[in-house]
Amino acid sequence: MKLFNYILLVLIIILNFLFAKPSLADAPKITKSPDYIEVTKSLDILQNQLSAAKSGQTLSESFTVEDIQKRIDELSFQQYALEKGINWGQCRNQTDKTIAIYGPKVEKSKSEFDNALYFLAPSETTPTGWDCQGIYLANDTKITSLNNQEISGAAAIKILKGTQLIAKTNSETGALELNITPNKIFKAGDINWYIPNVSETNIAARVPDALLAGEEAD
Repeated sequence: MKLFNYILLVLIIILNFLFAKPSLADAPKITKSPDYIEVTKSLDILQNQLSAAKSGQTLSESFTVEDIQKRIDELSFQQYALEKGINWGQCRNQTDKTIAIYGPKVEKSKSEFDNALYFLAPSETTPTGWDCQGIYLANDTKITSLNNQEISGAAAIKILKGTQLIAKTNSETGALELNITPNKIFKAGDINWYIPNVSETNIAARVPDALLAGEEAD
């Protein structure tokens, strides 16, 4: 009987190592994540630009010392949010029409892109834990100032983990207004995301599916 119990205990230990995640394994370090590396790199560039601007050098872009310092403060805050370990983003649609956002592909997807395009209805917010990765800008989107960044044609804006993107409609101009300042605006070919060349009318006509995708992911 003792031998049987011993063998049973050994089998349980072996099965635990085979099927359970090793409890002593090191957790992935946030400093090695693509988002954290991107933020750190951007901060280094901005710090250099700030030093150059303060020393009287002319920058290639028309940024003031105040503009650069503001971006440094924003990115430092985003870096802090990443260090807290939140590995998903959230998107909220406070406009009066359906918008397109990016999120994780479904498991059985055969798409060649890194993520998928979903549609978020007015007053909807993507579910907690479901990673909203950015927002799509249609080829005729009118958008308020993006910190001196020009946009023409369809594009995508990526958000960092731990960020909540809020899309609103400017009450005076009717233009799209975002609560974040993106580091970069991506065009088709700049990033492995699906960026179709369609109008806001095409997006607004789509059946909202972002919340459904979030529920299925749970």
